[in-house]
Amino acid sequence: MSDTLYLSLWYPNLRLAALPDKLTAVLGAFAAHGGEARVYAATVWPVNWSEPPVFQRLYGRGERGAEPGFAVEEALEVLHDDFAYEFQIGWSLWELETSAGLDARWTREPRLVRVTGFGPLFDEGTYEADGHIRIDFGSDEPFLEEDLELDSVAARHVEENVRQLVELTAAVEKASAATARLLWSELGESLAKRLATRLRGAN
Repeated sequence: MSDTLYLSLWYPNLRLAALPDKLTAVLGAFAAHGGEARVYAATVWPVNWSEPPVFQRLYGRGERGAEPGFAVEEALEVLHDDFAYEFQIGWSLWELETSAGLDARWTREPRLVRVTGFGPLFDEGTYEADGHIRIDFGSDEPFLEEDLELDSVAARHVEENVRQLVELTAAVEKASAATARLLWSELGESLAKRLATRLRGAN
């Protein structure tokens, strides 16, 4: 069963005024690791997730997107302790494309990843569990492909996706000078353990 995959990043004694630089560094790391160089959209949430956004901007894909620094500056023009600042950015992974009447083939498909920076009072201090910055990768299916017969070709593409995830995780940690990181899933299952089980079954 697929699960939602997250990466949480923490910074010691982080002041709210330093959050824009951290977010810009994290978003800027995507381009070198399978991601897009520009931000697709930005949203600012007040107090908690049940409140309507106080700011939303849809920039677009590719060249229509916003430079990370500009998107962050615009969304974080007004800093509040109880706001969350969310950005969407494209990230491409190998996925098996199946079309009626055509042979299935592996293609690099873009998905939108959410990068969120939390004010210390947002949703009653959710940053303590979720990180000062949290990356929502969406479904973990591209890293496991549990519904596929994992032959050598499929295993190679899954391994490439995992390598890209590992490299991006290390890059955003380094670029933003995070002191702690955690890759976790909604159901609490270890991606590494599930992956090891899958790859053993392919050999």
